[in-house]
Amino acid sequence: MLGFLSVRILQSLLVLWVMSFLIYALIGLMPGDPIDLMITANPDFTSEDAARLKALYGLDQPLTVRYGNWLSAALSGDLGYSRLYSQPVLDVIGPRLANTAILVGSSLVLALLIAIPVGVIAAIRPYSALDYLVNLVCFAGISAPPFWLALLAIMLFSITLGWFPAGGAAAADAGFLEHVEHAVLPVGVLTLASVGGFTRFMRASMLQTLRQDYIRTAAAKGLSEFRVVTGHAMRNALLPLVTIVALSFGTLFSGALITETMFAWLGMGKTIYDAILGNDFNLALVGLLIATAMTLAGNLLADVSYAALDPRLDFKAEDA
Repeated sequence: MLGFLSVRILQSLLVLWVMSFLIYALIGLMPGDPIDLMITANPDFTSEDAARLKALYGLDQPLTVRYGNWLSAALSGDLGYSRLYSQPVLDVIGPRLANTAILVGSSLVLALLIAIPVGVIAAIRPYSALDYLVNLVCFAGISAPPFWLALLAIMLFSITLGWFPAGGAAAADAGFLEHVEHAVLPVGVLTLASVGGFTRFMRASMLQTLRQDYIRTAAAKGLSEFRVVTGHAMRNALLPLVTIVALSFGTLFSGALITETMFAWLGMGKTIYDAILGNDFNLALVGLLIATAMTLAGNLLADVSYAALDPRLDFKAEDA
């Protein structure tokens, strides 16, 4: 297992390195670098001034040379400055990454706490009235656009009832309850947006597992339904759900853009979006690399979860 994890970590680092070059190259192809924007904003700028500035900042060098310079600086801890915020990129990313971690982590835990038991219960009683109700609610949750859910939540709980703030995050020195009040609506909307899909996957996986021969054997031995479901079926049924959660991990960290925008929640999704629109190359590059790293970390955690859920899996063959 240790050898397998070492190989996977090295593979993840290699993928991250390749993605860093691809993202750097794609961002470098975007029109409107800082020098071009300065030329557009100042009619007195001459072509000689632009050439001198591009030479000063190394923008006249080949792409591979510029990437090498950036990578060398990044490995030493210098990720550059954000043009939009006039701050080091790490100072901008840090608080927003923490906000996204709170939003995504809370919604993911809540969605799984709801999806796993509901999916199991629906699978135990397939094609019953409860199963049809669960499927109906899941399809409604999957079909509802997140921005529509956010608008309904704001209109009902903020404007009509006045229970929670309509948007924004609490100040850094605010109390715990104030932070919770600001997080309830965005966390709730993101949970509703993902719980339907997770429940459907859990139900389908549980239905397939309950049809296996070893489940029928366990029931024939006289084990109670609770023991059969929790001790034999559920752990194996969780494996496909773990895969889905791992694949959506990076997307949740970088793609909660609609929810963050609707509730003015300063997270990674909105930060990356604003950086791309504002031609903030350093900030966009680091944000996209963090999303890539989160996806790779999710896949690595999924492999570890497979071994914990199913001891029959043997990674020694893959180590060799």
